[in-house]
Amino acid sequence: MIQINTIIKTNFNLHPKNKHKSGYDFDALCESYSTLKAFVFVNTYETKTIDFANPKAVKALNTALLKHHYNINFWEFPDVNLCPPIPGRADYINYLADLLKASNINEKISVLDIGTGATCIYPILGVAEYNWNFVASDIDKVSLQNAQKIIDKNKLNSAIALRHQKDSSKILNGILNEVDKFSVSICNPPFYKSEVDALEATTRKLKGLNKATDKVVRNFAGTHNELWYKGGEKAFIHNYLFESALFKNQCIWFTTLVSKKELVKGVFASLKKLGATQVKTINMGQGHKISQIVAWTFA
Repeated sequence: MIQINTIIKTNFNLHPKNKHKSGYDFDALCESYSTLKAFVFVNTYETKTIDFANPKAVKALNTALLKHHYNINFWEFPDVNLCPPIPGRADYINYLADLLKASNINEKISVLDIGTGATCIYPILGVAEYNWNFVASDIDKVSLQNAQKIIDKNKLNSAIALRHQKDSSKILNGILNEVDKFSVSICNPPFYKSEVDALEATTRKLKGLNKATDKVVRNFAGTHNELWYKGGEKAFIHNYLFESALFKNQCIWFTTLVSKKELVKGVFASLKKLGATQVKTINMGQGHKISQIVAWTFA
């Protein structure tokens, strides 16, 4: 019988170990990364902030966070690529650490990052916070080249290895081999079905920020490989679930972010059919945005 556990959080603040749970110290961040200074201003509440609808401001802030809190001194990538918000990415890493600790997995942790992108964000955070080892995959060779530059410049080659997924219809197949053994996988799926779907979501976000929507610019940017997948998030996740059953002995825990709560019920149903022995969900929130981490194992 499949065991399903839901880890309920009564408030949706950042993880207790998240370095950003108390907000941003803009003075300290500007001292660490001077480029950020040009984007900081005092708002009507007499609080220092940035324009979160401005992609360059968002990128400068997240670069400063990595430099100040994680000793990542080089984090450069093309403006067209997705700029990941560091607090949310750090939360995923911290919740994985809780999952592994609760499972008494005490050996050297090895993590598979599916779709690492040009920024290599989960591996560099995982190494900085927990000294984990990573194998990170992506379908985009150019993104992998940029990720390798970040690894090289920060001297992380002993902890992070990259693999190219040659078949965009596959997720684990073509990446994992018979001798691979991972403690856990991590995945932030493409959310959208198409470019139109992504732009509509951005328009809604800009309206929420009281910004003009006649010229839509994503504040976190992103290429088509990063943002959309045929069939959207649901199709990607269910392909991932199916392939995880084919490689059930290569990874103790498989995990994924699920942005749409209504998808979780279908994920549970699929995992039951595939023979998962345990499924856990973790509600992860930042402000008013709530996502679920779904974790499953065949062990």
